[in-house]
Amino acid sequence: MSMHQVTLVEAVRLAALQEMRRDPTVWVMGEDVARGGLYGQYRDFLPEFGAERVVSTPISESTIMGAGLGAALVGTRPIIEMRIFDFVMCAMDELVNQIAKIRYMFGGQARPSVVVRMPHGIWRNSAAQHSQMLESWFVHLPGVIVVTPSTPADAAGLLVNAIRSDDPVLFFDPKNLFPATGDVASVIEPIPFGKARLAREGRDLTIVSWSAIMPAVEQAAATLAADGIAADVIDLRTLWPWDQEAVCASVARTGRLLVVQEAVSVAGFGAEVVATVLETLGPARVKAARRLGAPRIPIPFSPPLEDAVKVTPAKIVAAAKAAMG
Repeated sequence: MSMHQVTLVEAVRLAALQEMRRDPTVWVMGEDVARGGLYGQYRDFLPEFGAERVVSTPISESTIMGAGLGAALVGTRPIIEMRIFDFVMCAMDELVNQIAKIRYMFGGQARPSVVVRMPHGIWRNSAAQHSQMLESWFVHLPGVIVVTPSTPADAAGLLVNAIRSDDPVLFFDPKNLFPATGDVASVIEPIPFGKARLAREGRDLTIVSWSAIMPAVEQAAATLAADGIAADVIDLRTLWPWDQEAVCASVARTGRLLVVQEAVSVAGFGAEVVATVLETLGPARVKAARRLGAPRIPIPFSPPLEDAVKVTPAKIVAAAKAAMG
């Protein structure tokens, strides 16, 4: 199997392209998808698949989400493109009260096999309504899978698995990493949900993270290594299900945990990771358990204020050294 280096946005384009060629029941709907999508993630789809499988919709997120569910219930596998994560707020009833619950409420007779793609995270100068990280809301929602990749290969493999899943999958594209490059196989195999990626091995500290903040975490880990602190760096890849076994095994070995998230720290998924590790291993086996995230304020438009809010490699290094005592 050959490998080629592509950007993350091209990796997910190739993944969707592969699955639409493989399965004629797969199609895409959303604003501007017939024009290639806001980021080019559906470039050249319309000429190949036609207007029946590449459907640009009106600007009505609730309609898009509801129509996607209806299409899934009659046997197709729609990719629902929300364009930017923040726009999903306009379709919360369809997502939370219908898509997430219909399989359970109909005793498994309904199959909501949809992928809801929601490019999320801080995007330079996009301000408070276009840069939110609210993935923890949806981890709290029973009935959905939550996917948060950070590399081209992981994004591609996880998207393939998401499209093939009979469960509804919320796919959080890390839009700030769309230009990032990496190797992707010519035939993209599905990556299972709930299996973390070990990005770096270490003995002194476990750093857990996901999505667009991962490059900052890896940069911080390199700085820590130069200072004599070797960190295990774990990329969760999916937040539900998440790889509790891998995280707990690492912390059992290192004795220290730092969870880093781009999102607001208060009530974020980092708190779930810390609580689960402490409950599983017991406080006697964990010398330190910390979380690092953004302050509880809207994302500013001003570049200097945005920089002040963001989690940076320097902040991660400082938090890691505090965990080391």
